[in-house]
Amino acid sequence: MFCYQCEQTAKGTGCVKVGVCGKQSDVAALQDLLIYALKGLSQVALAGREAGVNEREVNVFTCEALFSTLTNVNFDPQRVADLIKECVRLRDELKQKVVDAGGQVPDSGPAVFEPAATLEEMVAQGEEHGILAEKDPDPDIHSLKQTLIYGIKGISAYADHAQILGQEDDEVYKFIQKGLVATLRQDMDLGQWVDLLLECGRINIRTMELLDAGNTSTYGHPVPTEVPLGAKKGKAILVSGHDLRDLELILKQSQGKGIYVYTHGEMLPCHGYPELKKYEHFYGHYGTAWQNQQKEFAKFPGAIVMTTNCLQKPLDNYKGNIFTTGLVAWPGVKHIQDKDFTPVIEKALEMEGFTEDTDKGTVMVGFARNAVLSVADKIIEAIKAGKIRHFFLVGGCDGSKPGRSYYTEFVEKVPEDCIVLTLGCGKFKFFDKKLGDIDGIPRLLDVGQCNDAYSAVQIALALAKAFDCDINDLPLSLVLSWYEQKAVAILLSLLALGVKDIRLGPSLPAFISPNVLDFLVKNYDIKPISTPEEDLKAILG
Repeated sequence: MFCYQCEQTAKGTGCVKVGVCGKQSDVAALQDLLIYALKGLSQVALAGREAGVNEREVNVFTCEALFSTLTNVNFDPQRVADLIKECVRLRDELKQKVVDAGGQVPDSGPAVFEPAATLEEMVAQGEEHGILAEKDPDPDIHSLKQTLIYGIKGISAYADHAQILGQEDDEVYKFIQKGLVATLRQDMDLGQWVDLLLECGRINIRTMELLDAGNTSTYGHPVPTEVPLGAKKGKAILVSGHDLRDLELILKQSQGKGIYVYTHGEMLPCHGYPELKKYEHFYGHYGTAWQNQQKEFAKFPGAIVMTTNCLQKPLDNYKGNIFTTGLVAWPGVKHIQDKDFTPVIEKALEMEGFTEDTDKGTVMVGFARNAVLSVADKIIEAIKAGKIRHFFLVGGCDGSKPGRSYYTEFVEKVPEDCIVLTLGCGKFKFFDKKLGDIDGIPRLLDVGQCNDAYSAVQIALALAKAFDCDINDLPLSLVLSWYEQKAVAILLSLLALGVKDIRLGPSLPAFISPNVLDFLVKNYDIKPISTPEEDLKAILG
């Protein structure tokens, strides 16, 4: 195997025996084969579009299948193999429809790929289509191709969440197919690849807009909310991942059964949504970020549901208590397929639950774009009066590398006349810090999940409009941590918006070649994080 799509890849170069995430070599090969098969499906889909044939089932499946290849989502080789077979089935059905419509379908490459009969043979096929096997002779173009694939994976995750909530845009599906097919080409120069990556960033902005519309139209705009970090005596269910609809279904189905529902990881911001807050048994937040789940889940005295990416290998001491749903899978772990969470509820009732009330303090959530922009005039006045000197967006993905303590130290050392906005699970390095406020405006504003990056973008654009200036002239600095492919898509979106002077860490992507990195430094002033003291001095002077 060879995989370097996440920040914690082995030795900073690539996982070659087993993934740092826990992914085995057979799953890695099958995921590579699934990507190859999806390129073939996309070839036929583009041919279909030219002939007036556009199948929503194909579009939605493409996003679901891509999402399943994100870091920490699907670790089950059989389920990946089933996705490959379904991909080929949909492709062949679509071929016939295109031909019937008078179109022409591709007759070579992944468009005619056939999966082998056995799982072992499919793994061997996957090894023929891995990152190294299909490496472009130009290392910089190869780097840009891989960056595009990872950006498209991120878009697909957001598009899947949005689609579940009834928000779709065919232009998003069309770009995903166009981008996948482009990676088969050998006739594009570096400039064309850069343009395609910026287009990827723009499409991701649109996708995040759809997701924002899905979340807010379904659950209301988040409002500032105080969330307990302790526990309530009684039975318990813990919901992790990112999916708001799954959380809503769990709340509905567990209502009146004497069970309290808690969030974990990126589900923390869900406490700010009015239509979720209304459930009286939706109590508080348990634990921190995804990489601590093996320790935290082992201590949770109830049932656990993983709704999206960020799953780690379930340990034996809680494997019987954890459930997956949606695209998430681990061999041997019970999977909820039809959104009937009865097995989860039964497990929670069977277990002891929390034996007493505990008070571990609270944190504030709910400072998404609507909440922040509702006091924009107050923020602008404070900036003009010199009470607010600078904003720092310190967010992104958390992880287990020691270098991530940088983000804790950075926030602790931010001067008292500055405000920190945060989103994503990166917040768990400092989410419980009590930073006080400036004229009633909290100095630590939780914008939401990584899925809520659209809110942060809209806040920045609104401030730029209010001050009639370029976004890069705002007293705003981005200090970001990255881990997986949604973060890649967000970075491409920031570049598409022309945002410069981004500090990125804790390490730079292994799939970025030296020349590509040099391009980003020269054109966007992207730089790796150094030390909190040095970076604050460079930013604030």
